[in-house]
Amino acid sequence: MVEISADAAVVGGGLGGVAAALALLRAGRTVVLTEEHDWLGGQLTSQAVPPDEHSWVERFGVTASYRALREGIRRYYRDHYPLTERARAQREFNPGAGHVSRLCHEPRVAVAVIEAMLAPYRGSGRLRVLQPYRPVGAEVDGDRVTSVRLAHRDTAEQVVLRAPYVLDATETGELLPLTGTEYVTGFEAQSETGEPSAPAEAQPLNMQAVSVCFAIDHVDGDHTIDRPASYDFWRAYEPPFWGDKLLSWRCPNPRTLAIMERSFTPNPDDHPQLVEADQRISAGDANLWTFRRIAARRNFTEGAYASDITLVNWPMIDYLEGPVIDVPDAARHLEAARELSRSVFYWLQTEAPRADGGTGFPGLRLRGDVTGGADGLAQAAYIRESRRIRALCTVTEQDLSLAIRGDKGAVSYTDSVGVGMYRIDLHPSTGGDNYIDVACSPFEIPLGALIPRRMTNLLAAGKNIGTTHITNGAYRLHPVEWNAGEAAGALAAFCLDQATTPHAVREKETLLADFQQRLTRDGVELRWPDVTGY
Repeated sequence: MVEISADAAVVGGGLGGVAAALALLRAGRTVVLTEEHDWLGGQLTSQAVPPDEHSWVERFGVTASYRALREGIRRYYRDHYPLTERARAQREFNPGAGHVSRLCHEPRVAVAVIEAMLAPYRGSGRLRVLQPYRPVGAEVDGDRVTSVRLAHRDTAEQVVLRAPYVLDATETGELLPLTGTEYVTGFEAQSETGEPSAPAEAQPLNMQAVSVCFAIDHVDGDHTIDRPASYDFWRAYEPPFWGDKLLSWRCPNPRTLAIMERSFTPNPDDHPQLVEADQRISAGDANLWTFRRIAARRNFTEGAYASDITLVNWPMIDYLEGPVIDVPDAARHLEAARELSRSVFYWLQTEAPRADGGTGFPGLRLRGDVTGGADGLAQAAYIRESRRIRALCTVTEQDLSLAIRGDKGAVSYTDSVGVGMYRIDLHPSTGGDNYIDVACSPFEIPLGALIPRRMTNLLAAGKNIGTTHITNGAYRLHPVEWNAGEAAGALAAFCLDQATTPHAVREKETLLADFQQRLTRDGVELRWPDVTGY
């Protein structure tokens, strides 16, 4: 079996994994980065989710390298796309003019920018990317991971990675059970966390819904797909708290839980430069077409795009029938989630109510060429909730809830390694819970959340950090995952340089100060200015 060695093994090539690898590489270290899907970038690319970001993202509140990613995406459009002069001149150019983000864009553009950010290190030989590989085993000596075994997704060929530091940046914390690292899943009990929104008893299999996203446009002709095999099941499916069938325009408002009706108008003749994407003002989901639109045709020269392209990550594609972590039938649930998304698309084409009183939009096309999925959908399911390490520090709801913290702001951690901001946004869950949506204060990322209580050389570098089921809802979004990964990579590099351990860095004031100074030097913000959450 082939063995590969490096200073650090970063397992998982999502946003946290890419950021971790870049931090290690900037510090002069050698890295093996692995990813099981065809694209690096995780939720931004293979899962096809436009970036969910806070209201101040254009000014502060993200790391310098995440800002470089965002600026690279805009520059890629200006360099390669036929933009109108007005769009080209817009400093905060939003390619899709979507309401969910100030930077709604096609996933493939982010792939190109991520690859460009990594390219010099591949060329120098300090970075090796193994793709598509997934972790299938590990060797552990006491509290230390000695190797990770990977299998090729398509051929089952296996390789072994050996490195002084192993970073778990997988979407579901795959290395945690493989290495025997203590972790938690689902809802913790209120007696453990003290969280107001937690249940009385732990519910380890009660997790946020996964979603299989897809891109669509609307053009002349009939593009109706074959009727999905399970369409009748999903057509009749009605969650008890939904207010209607899942396949309808009606569903709960995440913030109020009142039943609301959304609209759907393909290709509205709106002005993309007038869209204000700010979730303080509005969630932006009233019109589903513009909610997560990733290409607004009016941003491009006449005739370049026959239609807008919108990304379907809507309430009706949330899969509630079962979790996909730590259950024997995970593969069945993942395929059922894909079948739900196909059924939603077929419903849109054939039965969805139209404003003119008719039904169905046969002109809708599935744009698998945009998402890269062989079946027309995203390559991977959007995983909102991972396994989470039993960490030295676990962030709880009362640390950042605006209702609890008020004008004090979120808890400030002595060992902060970054910042983030998003409402605690929990989608309906596999345990039958409705939305949980809690206003937040701008928060910090504690170093202790990246470090397992026991393992000495394994670090969490994604959505598997020390949060709870509830606070994961705020820490799971794009810039926070990137910051967590970047801090984990920087920590591994710092420990190698100083011949120390992650636990020691957190415990010793001088080491912690030196590490935080390095983060600040590299453009990682550790504190917020005086701003109020939402």
